[in-house]
Amino acid sequence: MSNILVNNIKDTGNNTLLSSDGSGNIAGSLLSMTPAFEATISSQQTVTDATTTKAQFNQETYDVGSCYDHTTNYRFTPNVAGKYYVYVQLGFNTDGSSQQENMNVYIYKNGASIQTSHFNFSANPIWYSTGVISSVVVLNGSTDYVEAYGNCDDNSGNPGFQASPYSRFGAYRIIGA
Repeated sequence: MSNILVNNIKDTGNNTLLSSDGSGNIAGSLLSMTPAFEATISSQQTVTDATTTKAQFNQETYDVGSCYDHTTNYRFTPNVAGKYYVYVQLGFNTDGSSQQENMNVYIYKNGASIQTSHFNFSANPIWYSTGVISSVVVLNGSTDYVEAYGNCDDNSGNPGFQASPYSRFGAYRIIGA
């Protein structure tokens, strides 16, 4: 059996990809899953019936890298290029029982929908629902951003996006560019 003994693995630009302290503790950019964030909605967000609306995830659970805007644009703009695992869980609430007929959850990249999750309850309308969607999204580390949107068709009123713990939006880097 052969062994290769090293403390550091670097790329041709002399950037450390992996390093070891000699005691089995490994660190490096290949293992880093940051930037990363998760945010929730602090109180129910009322939305217009059957209208695609950006979810205002305004309460950060964590934001490693300070790349999530939780006050104005409600978007994640990572400062490191890579492939990101993006997820949205969006709870929908109607004005009364058994009124929700359709529900959509979207992941938007740079202002356009790239993934959709759809449920149709028109044969048996419901009161509450939670849509979940995830995707691996390539982000350039400078100008690319992702957002969460939802759309709910309430047959007799205005629906809302439910607050935490029913709604959450997050992302983390899974691999470099």
